[in-house]
Amino acid sequence: MVKLENSMNMALSDSIINLDHGDPTAYEEYWKKIGDRCTVTIRGWDLMSYFSDVTNLCWFLEPELADAIKELHGVVGNAATEDRHIVVGTGSTQLCQAAVHALASLAGTQPVSVVAAAPYYSTYVEETTYVRSGMYKWEGDAWGFDKSGPYIELVTSPNNPDGTIRETVVNRPDDEEAKVIHDFAYYWPHYTPITRRQDHDIMLFTFSKITGHAGSRIGWALVKDKEVAKKMVEYIVVNSIGVSKESQIRTAKILKVLKETCKSESENFFEYGRDMMKNRWEKLREVVKESDVFTLPKYPEAHCNFFGKSLESYPAFAWLGTKGETDLVSDLRKHKVMTRAGERCGSDKKHVRVSMLSREDVFNAFLERLANMKLTKTIDL
Repeated sequence: MVKLENSMNMALSDSIINLDHGDPTAYEEYWKKIGDRCTVTIRGWDLMSYFSDVTNLCWFLEPELADAIKELHGVVGNAATEDRHIVVGTGSTQLCQAAVHALASLAGTQPVSVVAAAPYYSTYVEETTYVRSGMYKWEGDAWGFDKSGPYIELVTSPNNPDGTIRETVVNRPDDEEAKVIHDFAYYWPHYTPITRRQDHDIMLFTFSKITGHAGSRIGWALVKDKEVAKKMVEYIVVNSIGVSKESQIRTAKILKVLKETCKSESENFFEYGRDMMKNRWEKLREVVKESDVFTLPKYPEAHCNFFGKSLESYPAFAWLGTKGETDLVSDLRKHKVMTRAGERCGSDKKHVRVSMLSREDVFNAFLERLANMKLTKTIDL
């Protein structure tokens, strides 16, 4: 039987637990231990210009952030950075919109279809429909997509929400109108084995999910094609006239400290993060096993090049399901637990996305409520 923490903050006993958003506060304790090593001092006259490096295609990218990104990918071995343009954005959300805009604007005909294999990241729907652009159109699930003409497939790997390793689904390798955007927000060793150095045309990464610093709102894209990178930069300039320099400088500092910890036996951030995620997943699986009504995906082990051994995946989100017919998001809401409905991810009412990245007391409160739940059967009239 799983042992739940009795030291849970009493303030949580009757409060709403919001695990809908992936707010990565789980890593706060680690960064507290690091202390002032990540502190950045910015004087009143620093960073006042719009421009960072006028010789760079992405002229608002701070050079020290570009260096830190390349160095970290080099140490982790999860993505190729050579012969690529780095485009910085206000989180990977802005970069995904910029990439879709860039690819659609360079297409021969419009609107360009945009698809993702279900279950997919629900925000993709909002990103591609909110401004009602005539350049592209959300066409839904890639598994059933057979429309002719140009299209963009969004591939998230490990996948958000279900944590599976993904490749393209539509697969038209000889079609010059077929474009792919790879979202590797969670392709880091504390979540999944690093099995290869990814090498794709457009690869998106986010500072938020690596270290937990979501408030800095920094992401970056590694882009092969110069014209695509130029169009992405143009989009960001129109959208926000660049990206906060203060956030970039802070990100650069933290990424460099993170890289340094990779050599440490006692402070390795990825080791810390992996141990924490492993512990949480083991606790959740035990609650699910004892309930006999919930389900969770199983993940195969794979050799991790970063850690040098075979490991299992411990995704940032749990794709929680039920064995019976029930509206799971509603049942959880009755217990004051907010989650992301499976229907928003192109799936069904029996599934929800649960963030695994909350503070420890919040996560333990969630486990306690889940263990005490009784589900309501859905009756369709």
